[in-house]
Amino acid sequence: MLTNKKGFTLLEIIAVLIILGILMAVAIPKYFDLQIIAKDKTMDAVIAEGVGRIHMHFGKEVTGGNTPGQIFYNDTTLGTDAGDFSLSYTSTGGTADITVTVTGRTGTSLPGQTKSRTVNRPGTD
Repeated sequence: MLTNKKGFTLLEIIAVLIILGILMAVAIPKYFDLQIIAKDKTMDAVIAEGVGRIHMHFGKEVTGGNTPGQIFYNDTTLGTDAGDFSLSYTSTGGTADITVTVTGRTGTSLPGQTKSRTVNRPGTD
């Protein structure tokens, strides 16, 4: 007779599989939720880039001698390229607020998705 038995019993293996199943039932939905949150935060970061461009343009123009009313904010003066995203700027002119819109480019993880934020025109506060 063998007295030195090694290995796992069937009950131990089933217990481990049940525990792994429970962990997977919790982990997989959380993983997909984190992906959605990460994509939203990415678009927020690109909008922040657009707002930064607005303030940088304002600073350059003011130090160049222009008054806040003489400064134009549009796609040409601020640029639209943001890597996997396109930026666009909408302003009705004068002292109106500026709307920054980010759009995911084709072939990226967020194709066609958009997000916008309206900011105060610099120099009008």
